Amino acid sequence: MKTLKAMVVVVSLSSLGCYEDSWLRAFARYLLRFLGFIFWGTAAALAFGGVFVILKYKDYRYLFQESFLSLPGWLAVAAALILLPTGVLAISISAKSSRYQQGALMYLLLVLLCLGMSSAVLAQFYSIWMASELKSTMGYLVYQYNGTHGQGPGSRAMDVIQRKLQCCGVQNYTDWLKVTAASWRLPDEKAHVPESCCKEEYSQCRGDLGHLEHLFQEGCLKKLEDPLHFAMLYMFWCCTVLSVLELLAGVSNGILMRHQPFHDLRILDSSTFS
Repeated sequence: MKTLKAMVVVVSLSSLGCYEDSWLRAFARYLLRFLGFIFWGTAAALAFGGVFVILKYKDYRYLFQESFLSLPGWLAVAAALILLPTGVLAISISAKSSRYQQGALMYLLLVLLCLGMSSAVLAQFYSIWMASELKSTMGYLVYQYNGTHGQGPGSRAMDVIQRKLQCCGVQNYTDWLKVTAASWRLPDEKAHVPESCCKEEYSQCRGDLGHLEHLFQEGCLKKLEDPLHFAMLYMFWCCTVLSVLELLAGVSNGILMRHQPFHDLRILDSSTFS
């Protein structure tokens, strides 16, 4: 009688274990399919962020000495391209498991994890580094400004920035009044700012401080920092979220691989040679 009860308990536990395994595999399949579609959406978001970073660096590359500032953007674009076949594999495996597809998915997830983490770390580092670099570079451009007395690259760059961003000076227009070493104004001239600080609707504006309403009041540093900081922050969070999704996909794929037999090795079964 005790033996019969023990057998019933063993059978019950075995059935419960099979039920739990079946439920776990089903959940892993649904999660993998869901993540496959999410990967496609994430690819579009990453591609947008990567292209935005690359274009912003292209627009303002003369303000940075480092040529690899666009690296996070290129890494994000590469990750976006790899995400497309990764999503296809995830959806395909959720429908019909294959050892080859499962192995390929694991490999792609590992590559994506490396790309995503590298891009996130670089984006975070550059976000901190750009603030001091921009302030230093713009301060130098203001100091070296020649105005109408010369056409140096620094002068042209500062004029382009002020007209394009509709700003004046580094923090505000008073930065031009603090410049003494550059001497871009003649000694007997009244204090004024470059004409690139003038608003377009005031065609007679010559940078005269007597008409401040004709000038842009906001500094250029903030207008430069805000979009670049947003781009790097956007990249950081996209890559961070992607890394979490990749880990979930890897766990789901691992659950399916644990219950997927090696069909190609069945030839080694002893019954084949009997």
